[in-house]
Amino acid sequence: MPMRTLLVAHLLMAFSLANAQAPTPQPAPTPAQAEARPDIYDPGADAGKQIELSLARAATNNTRVLVQWGANWCGWCHQLHDLFKKNRDVSKKITYEYEVVLVDIGRFDKHMDLAEKYGADLRKHGVPYLTVLDASGKVLANQATSPFEKPAPDAGGDPYVGYVPAKVLEFLTAQQAPAQNADAVLVAAVARAKAEDKNVLLHFGAPWCVWCHRLEAWMQTPGVREILKTEFVDLKIDTDRMTGGQAMLDKHCAESGGIPWTAVLGPDGAALADSGKGRENFGFPFEDAEIDRFIAMLTKARRHLTDAQLGELRKSLLESAARAKQSK
Repeated sequence: MPMRTLLVAHLLMAFSLANAQAPTPQPAPTPAQAEARPDIYDPGADAGKQIELSLARAATNNTRVLVQWGANWCGWCHQLHDLFKKNRDVSKKITYEYEVVLVDIGRFDKHMDLAEKYGADLRKHGVPYLTVLDASGKVLANQATSPFEKPAPDAGGDPYVGYVPAKVLEFLTAQQAPAQNADAVLVAAVARAKAEDKNVLLHFGAPWCVWCHRLEAWMQTPGVREILKTEFVDLKIDTDRMTGGQAMLDKHCAESGGIPWTAVLGPDGAALADSGKGRENFGFPFEDAEIDRFIAMLTKARRHLTDAQLGELRKSLLESAARAKQSK
């Protein structure tokens, strides 16, 4: 939000609060503006649930959750979102290090309880506003975006137009999770599997890999997640973000045939089954034959999975594939 606009907003808000009234709604965009600026916030989304799911992904991926508070009427929200999408360096940082949740605040009358929970003072600072959470849900940073604004070269117009990418990138870099060591997390996962009498479901992926994200999303599906937890310690090795990640993939499978590549390790760390070498790697099981091979891999190495649970997993994969094929 421009600084002079922010000052006016603060005066209006103080008057509003003194008279126990809600903030004055801003005018809706014209049809031409609306057409040029598609909605980026989903007014019907359950923001609390979205954050919960993002925290689960952050725990798997060793990333942070970035909450973007804003609304579709907010031009500055659109500018920041465009920067996140279109600036190469900022976009890569977002893709690699953050799970992003866009929270619609309406006319400062939606999700205010959620903002209060995370200490985001939206009435004071306006929107867009950023909150960074670690995988446990702990607030690491609350950040107004006005310090990121870019002064305009011509003094006759709005004194601020857009954002300085370097300032945004500096903030995102400062809040990102420390890199993990692939060997260390594997040792920890094997030790946990031994203590819990489970196997390790080892899967390799990277932030740019669409099929890796599909596999991870399926693994977090309600019902599927609970079944997998009875059998496995989940271990994702990020070949791009983890120290030694690519080297570990090369060690386990010199001819992986790309990622995702999956293996089941016993509680002693020995490989019991995998998704195939070279071109035989089925990646994310999408076609019927690939799904059959995935279930066969789990069956070969299982310790606790029942036939009924394996049947549920197979059914879920078939349904997921059918939905994806229908949407094409």
